[in-house]
Amino acid sequence: MTIPVNDLVRHSSAIRDDVGSAIEKVLAKGWYTLGAECSAFEREFASYCGTEHCVGLANGSDALELGLRALGVGAGARVATVANAGFYTCTALTAIGAVPVFVDVVEATHLMDLDALAALVDTGAVDAIVVTHLYGLMHDMDAINRIAAAVPVLEDCAQAHGARRRAARSGSLGSASAFSFYPTKNLGAVGDAGAVVTRNSDVAQRIRQLRQYGWESKYRATQRGGRNSRLDELQAAVLRVKLPHLEKWNGRRREIARRYSNGIHNPRVGTPPLCGAEYVAHLYVVTCDVPAQLRSHLAQAGVQTDVHYPIPDHLQPAMAGTGRPPLLPVTERLAQRVLTLPCFPELTDDEVDRVIQLVNVW
Repeated sequence: MTIPVNDLVRHSSAIRDDVGSAIEKVLAKGWYTLGAECSAFEREFASYCGTEHCVGLANGSDALELGLRALGVGAGARVATVANAGFYTCTALTAIGAVPVFVDVVEATHLMDLDALAALVDTGAVDAIVVTHLYGLMHDMDAINRIAAAVPVLEDCAQAHGARRRAARSGSLGSASAFSFYPTKNLGAVGDAGAVVTRNSDVAQRIRQLRQYGWESKYRATQRGGRNSRLDELQAAVLRVKLPHLEKWNGRRREIARRYSNGIHNPRVGTPPLCGAEYVAHLYVVTCDVPAQLRSHLAQAGVQTDVHYPIPDHLQPAMAGTGRPPLLPVTERLAQRVLTLPCFPELTDDEVDRVIQLVNVW
């Protein structure tokens, strides 16, 4: 028996007919970019998030970059961010010419340490903040906004579709928010796709221009940093089919996470804290001193795992020559201890129990 870390075939099987019909509808129209499906998804996803605007883009990386550009982040800007989230924000900052200012994380949640962030903001050391809702756990945006004051905040919601605190969904509380709809996300397309949501109409308009060459009108470019980054009609149509199922899928992910956290009793394995609606269990990540050994043990029994993420951003080879690496002891310690267990809505209780049993006997 093989238990995959994720299974997109299972995930799509229940809605395959609806997805196929949506794609056929687009093919029948013969309109593939910036059409009715994209506009409809933008309206529906903005409403779902509780924001006024959604701008569909080609992928989540562009959402980070164009979101930052629309907030006024340019070359030389200092942007507070974490170093344990896969280098995605750093990729965007490098493209802009901005400078990452790394903030350590909290051991229990793997999220940005707010005391450390406050110390940076108080010294005037940052011009913007990127807050990553890592593994599907939404950070305390009310606290972050109090700390940030006038500093713009971009929410990185790529792993937190539908997470909410006090009825406010992820993506609704920052100056702007970036989403990825990569196929493995809680809300995934059948290829690359992304979006920025915001309450600010000026920010939304700048992103609409940036996603299409920086055009103010056809062939008249007024925004620097523009590109071709449009959410195509096929992906938008698929996302529209999937969006009504997101709450149910998130609920199942939470059930699986609770089952893991309640069932794993191996003293060598640390589990995420039990959470409520603020956690949508995009990834279920445990910690242990020798994750490679646990991973090998599970693989021998037919259980796939993954590591998110093994190399902190500030230690990546691409950062060589950018100055002395900062001291991020918690980030570095966690990077050596993390292991991702299978977690997706179609995972069965028997499969979850099998993983639990294997972890407990390790």
